[in-house]
Amino acid sequence: MSDDVRVRYRKYDGSLHWNMEMRRLGEDEHGVWLGVSGGSSSRKGHEPGIVFPEAYVLLFPREAWWTATFNAAPRPTEIYCDITTPPQWISETEVTMVDLDLDVVRKRGVPAPRLLDEDEFADHQVRYGYPPEVVERAAASARWLMRQIADGAEPFSTVHREWLALVE
Repeated sequence: MSDDVRVRYRKYDGSLHWNMEMRRLGEDEHGVWLGVSGGSSSRKGHEPGIVFPEAYVLLFPREAWWTATFNAAPRPTEIYCDITTPPQWISETEVTMVDLDLDVVRKRGVPAPRLLDEDEFADHQVRYGYPPEVVERAAASARWLMRQIADGAEPFSTVHREWLALVE
């Protein structure tokens, strides 16, 4: 099994969204963990890469409608969850999913998460013609993440720190 994995977020029309190369760290009951050291870059679509100074890990849960990014300090955003279609492993070296606009974010040192991009979600429901089931699954996932993060449930409490330690 290769340690390098291509991560491809797409929009509902199939266009390339965030994409990056990451290292496979392992798997646990929460899903598959990938990570990168500080100084790595990601691209939005085909735009030039954006360098992220802090290390981060990405969790791809099994059969859930979200992914979660956990950023190392001092990045102000500690947890950033994208509401997506369930991640699909095209091969052992590539994972893809559709970004459904909504994001659940928790800033470092702030206990309460925030829901972002509801306006974009509403706009894209019309623009891309999201089916009702997709709209409901996305909204339900956002509500679930808001509760889990606020309650300090795993993997949003401490588990992610063990994985971050592998790339810091």
